[in-house]
Amino acid sequence: MGNDKTNMFVAIALSLVVLLGWHYFVTGPASERQRQAVQSQTAQNTAPQSADGIPSPSPREGSPNAPVPGTVPGAAAQGPISREDALARSARVRIDTPALYGSIGLKGARIDDVSLKNYHETVSDESPRIVLLSPAGSANPYYAEFGWVGANAGPLPNGDTLWKADGDLLAPGKPLTLTWDNGQGLLFKRIVAVDDKFMFTVRDEVENSSANPVTLYPYSLVSRWGKPQTQGYYVLHEGLIGVLGSDGLQEYTYDKVGKEPAYGGAATQGKAWSNVTGGWVGITDKYWAAAAIPDQDKPFTGAFTERTDGATKIYQTSVRGDAVTVAPSASSATTQHLFAGAKEVNQINAYERDLGIKQFDLMIDWGWFWFLTKPMFRALDFFYHLLGNFGVSILLVTLILKIFFLPIANRSYVSMAKMKAVQPEMTSIRERYKDDRTKQQQAMMELYKKEKINPVAGCWPVLIQIPVFFALYKVLFITIEMRHAPFFGWIHDLAAPDPTSIMNLFGLLPFAAPDFIHLGVWPIIMGITMFIQMKMNPAPPDPVQAQVFAFMPIVFTFMLGSFPAGLVIYWAWNNTLSVIQQYIIMRRNGVKVELWDNLRGMFKRGNKSAAAKG
Repeated sequence: MGNDKTNMFVAIALSLVVLLGWHYFVTGPASERQRQAVQSQTAQNTAPQSADGIPSPSPREGSPNAPVPGTVPGAAAQGPISREDALARSARVRIDTPALYGSIGLKGARIDDVSLKNYHETVSDESPRIVLLSPAGSANPYYAEFGWVGANAGPLPNGDTLWKADGDLLAPGKPLTLTWDNGQGLLFKRIVAVDDKFMFTVRDEVENSSANPVTLYPYSLVSRWGKPQTQGYYVLHEGLIGVLGSDGLQEYTYDKVGKEPAYGGAATQGKAWSNVTGGWVGITDKYWAAAAIPDQDKPFTGAFTERTDGATKIYQTSVRGDAVTVAPSASSATTQHLFAGAKEVNQINAYERDLGIKQFDLMIDWGWFWFLTKPMFRALDFFYHLLGNFGVSILLVTLILKIFFLPIANRSYVSMAKMKAVQPEMTSIRERYKDDRTKQQQAMMELYKKEKINPVAGCWPVLIQIPVFFALYKVLFITIEMRHAPFFGWIHDLAAPDPTSIMNLFGLLPFAAPDFIHLGVWPIIMGITMFIQMKMNPAPPDPVQAQVFAFMPIVFTFMLGSFPAGLVIYWAWNNTLSVIQQYIIMRRNGVKVELWDNLRGMFKRGNKSAAAKG
């Protein structure tokens, strides 16, 4: 067989290596990690100050004899109480917006009860809504806190402070005002507002009626108790994240932050960035996040920390502003924001633009190849809003990409067609110089030059497909817009594998298919299109190479069985377009299309084998 077959083999092998590596290093380990149990999580409260002003536990709360909040005093062996009971421990002000619902506890004034109205745990609208933030004392404490730290200012608001509210509802256009008097001349006022999506605005004011000036530092933090279950994919960051001024994006996994040096105390590890301007810090999951956003025009200190209390690890991101001195009979105020919600691309970009938040778009993990993933999302999102279906959008974007790369693909297929046309001459050269490989190669190169053939042209269609494949995979995997996005028929979530399985005849048999062999309808369709594409060309004369080509569609079919359905649909559609394109070009160049002969030959060999066995 000719060098065109060798080049095609190299290209397909390259694709196989990429996909096998992806499966071995990414999807395989991630699946194993997802099966691990979620680490046990207990609950505590935080206090507002450490040695350097960054909020961290006080000695009382960190002492071994202090009861753990959320447990029954004197019964340390008992676990945390239910979320409902933890919420009931404090009087609360209700949160109700088109996107969120929950409450703010008047004890501590933490934003610690937030659920998402428009997102459910599964594709069913009857499934529970996503719970994002939970109070201390529950099984999974996760909350945001705002306030002041300082020395020689008397009592300051903390997690035990009982605030007074001017209403019983926080809603868009209806802010909430909280007040607390420390009894030593300082009156603290907190005005909390929320928009119709996921952004809270928190304005902290302090009035000094004492005889002495006081110096305070504004802070905000996001605290999460216990390591959550993560997806565990290398292409996705989950954990502590932030943009710290000129230092830019900082990402720390839950395990990484614990390996940092001791910080602010013997039981605390972490890292801080001092005197930075512009940015934010938070904790991110795959689709959801909570982030504290300081004043973008004033310097602040940001920190990522992990501290341990018994068996519980507490992960925290915090910001502390510069000192604010409040003279007698004067007041001061600072405004910060909290993002708590779904990482919707357009909404994240709108917050960055409207509030001037430095690089807030990096909340979404576009990766190193953002120049591919971002345009891919933009194209898919544009056609989704035009057509109303992300699956159809994938098909249309694939077609547009095919048209865009048409000149390159045409040259590739034309070159492949020419190589097929000169197959007799190539065979003759091999026979003539079968004992002299150097002369054989020289004669081949002269033939290529004479016929204007590029021997590596066959690699280009596959090489072009690989970055598109990766960009689409990344978009399907990281963007919440793709989560639970339906196609047609049985595909109700393009970001999840095809739910059908050949093992139970696609649901006809009354049992669940095993997870280790997941092969749905769309992966089979993809395998068929790949098989047809390979049968467009003559079979390789080398038996080993022929066997590799014969098994390639089978290998890819099983491999893509666990990939997102949207990606498999793309691959099948791309194969179909490639077959049509190659067929037209081969006919135009007078080259025989081998598809029907190869199929007939395969069935004839099958009949002969059956007859021989009979």
